[in-house]
Amino acid sequence: MDFDSPELKKEFQRQWEVISRGAVDLLPEGEFQKKLKDSIANNRPLRVKQGFDPTAPDIHLGHTVGLRKLRQFQDLGHQIVLIIGDYTGMVGDPSGQSATRPRLTYSDIMQNAETYQKQFFKILDKSKTEIHFNGEWFNGMSFVDIMELATKFTVARMLERDDFSIRMQRGIPISIHELFYPLMQGYDSVAIKADLEIGATEQKFNLLAGRTIQEAYNVEPQLVLTMPILVGVDGQIRMSKSIGNYIGIDEPPREIFGKVMSIPDELIFTYYELATDVSLEDLNEIGRRLKAPDVNPMVLKKELGETLVDMYHPEGSGQKAREEFERVFSQKELPDDMPQVTPAELAGLELDPGKIYLVHLIARCKLAKSNSEARKLIDSGAVTLGGRKIDDVDYEFELTEPTVLKVGKRRFLRLLPS
Repeated sequence: MDFDSPELKKEFQRQWEVISRGAVDLLPEGEFQKKLKDSIANNRPLRVKQGFDPTAPDIHLGHTVGLRKLRQFQDLGHQIVLIIGDYTGMVGDPSGQSATRPRLTYSDIMQNAETYQKQFFKILDKSKTEIHFNGEWFNGMSFVDIMELATKFTVARMLERDDFSIRMQRGIPISIHELFYPLMQGYDSVAIKADLEIGATEQKFNLLAGRTIQEAYNVEPQLVLTMPILVGVDGQIRMSKSIGNYIGIDEPPREIFGKVMSIPDELIFTYYELATDVSLEDLNEIGRRLKAPDVNPMVLKKELGETLVDMYHPEGSGQKAREEFERVFSQKELPDDMPQVTPAELAGLELDPGKIYLVHLIARCKLAKSNSEARKLIDSGAVTLGGRKIDDVDYEFELTEPTVLKVGKRRFLRLLPS
């Protein structure tokens, strides 16, 4: 196909509009456009890579910003290559970190990786996705190979990154193994011959380092595309499982919808833009409605909640979640599908004979991560039993009739007596 043909120009423009929408960096832009034209003209799909370190058991909306961009590339006919970082995960990406990350065991990482592989394909087409663990190449590397990799990058270049320079200025230790992370990520691109790598904006250093590593191994350097970082439901910092300000894509519809309702109004447009597939025309209309003085932002927030639930659950789940939310929180009713526990499941929770210790109950039933967190919830007034607020961290009670335990805004449990 002739580079100047109307067909090529039209197809290039179509793909460029899709690829560039929502992106922060397209680097180097001239090279990016030329490579895309070559791909279209020669019918050679780009190998588009993104890596994921399975450091937590679930994928959240923050992860989907890049995954949805990958799906767009997939729909355009390009080859998606996912790298699951079973080895880089043991190092821990220093990007955006103010201290060394805690190291995970290999077994922890592989257990999380199982969940990742299931959840990836809520967004991507599995039949058109190539998956590699980077242990495929790192496991077989000798120490000589590692030293060879280390020669491809200088210390001065490594210390250019803000994360490291800030930590050095503040006297915060930097472990040697952290310096290997961008080298390892770059070598992933060598191993799979990536044409393009996608990552969040904080990944920019690592992505550009990949170009350097590829060139050092005589592989054509990859293009770089960065996407914005999605702020968590607290409206303050990036979405993170460890911080708890996340919306997991595998969470129940009620939980997803309820968390969306908790985001600040100023994040409504951003969530539509980064976490949904609404058209550009619809996005502009959402922006207009948010600015209109006669439109309550809660209306748009509820529409957002419905949209996000339907993206990861059967169609219609969003409307049901909305109806339940409005019934429970607007009309102060109880949800229909509360989990329940029986007397046998309550065994061993008492301090005094015949009485149930509330702290142990909350932790045992996973309404809090631990006894200490349960105490904090009680102390903050976030716990009610039978409609009565409980603020005594040593509270015990006899269960003589069915009652409902509520923890926080969305966690309910029906307790059944013997």
